[in-house]
Amino acid sequence: MLIKHKSPSDVRSSEITPREMFFDRRSLLKGAAGLSGGVLLGALPFPGGARAGAMLPDVAESLYKVDETPTPFEHVTGYNNFYEFGTGKEDPAENARKFNPKPWSVVIDGEVEKAARYDLEDLISPHRLEERTYRFRCVEAWSMVVPWVGVPLADVIKRLGPTSRAKYVAFETLLDPDRMPGQRRALLDWPYLEGLRMDEAMNPLSLLVVGLYGEVLPNQNGAPVRLMVPWKYGFKAIKSIVRMSFTETMPPTSWNRSSPHEYGFYANVNPQVSHPRWSQARERRIGDSFFSPKRETLMFNGYGEEVAGLYAGMDLARNY
Repeated sequence: MLIKHKSPSDVRSSEITPREMFFDRRSLLKGAAGLSGGVLLGALPFPGGARAGAMLPDVAESLYKVDETPTPFEHVTGYNNFYEFGTGKEDPAENARKFNPKPWSVVIDGEVEKAARYDLEDLISPHRLEERTYRFRCVEAWSMVVPWVGVPLADVIKRLGPTSRAKYVAFETLLDPDRMPGQRRALLDWPYLEGLRMDEAMNPLSLLVVGLYGEVLPNQNGAPVRLMVPWKYGFKAIKSIVRMSFTETMPPTSWNRSSPHEYGFYANVNPQVSHPRWSQARERRIGDSFFSPKRETLMFNGYGEEVAGLYAGMDLARNY
C-alpha cells in the first residue's frame, strides 16, 4: 500500500517542508493572536487579505502521505501547465505575477439545495485545512510529489446538499482574458471546464486545494482554489475555480472537447494505455537528473487500493 494512513501525531509539517525552511517560516507566526488549535479558515486573512507566499496557520497534520521525497518547492512553482498564462512550462510563473485572486467567489448551481454565490472563505471556512502529500502525474509523462493544503471535496459537497439527480460535478475556471493573457489565443474553447462523476468527487482522496508547502497557493499553481484528484492525469486538476455545477448528465470537459481521441473524460492514470503520441508506461520526476532512469508509472498513480473499486467492470482502455 502506497498511502500511509497515519495518526496526526505521526506526521509533522517539518517532515514535509525542508527543516530550515519550516522553522524560519514558522518563527514569523510566533506571538500571533488567536492562532491556537481549531481556528477556521474564515477567521484568517485568507484569501482576501493574504498573498502568495504567506503561511497558512493551523493546518492539520496530514493523514495521507506517500513514501517519497517531495519535489523541491522551486520546481513545483516554476514548472507548470496553466494555459491561461501561456503554453510554456515556465510561462505561468512569469505571466501570472500580476494576477490578483482576491476577492474571489465560487458559484454553486444545478442539482443542489444550497445553490448560491459563495465567497471562497464562506465555502471553505467550516472545514479545517489539512496537508496531504500526493503524487501528481501529468499526461506528458512528467510527475511531482507535492504537499498540498486544502479541504476534502466530499466535506464541501455534503454541506451543499446535492439532490438525488446529481450524478456529476462540473467545474469551471475564471474567464478573463485581461487577467489571463493565454485566453486571448484560441488554444481551447475557454473557459476551461472539467468534471467528475459524483462518486469520484466524494472519494476521500479528492481535495479542494488552497495552498502548497504550507503556503497560500501561488498564482501559477491555480490560485486561489483548484482541484486535486491524485489518481488522474493532471489536466483533471482544474485551477482558479469559479463555478461548481451539479448535473444529471456527464458535463463537457475542455481537453476531451478539443481532442476526444486523445483525452477522455475519466483521465485515470493507466500505464497500459498509451497516449496516441507517446507511451504512458514511464515517467520522469521533475527535479531528477536528465540522466536518471525514468520511473515506471503505477496504475491509478499508485492509488488503486483507494479508487479501483470506482471502476469495477469498466473497460479502462475504452473509458480513458
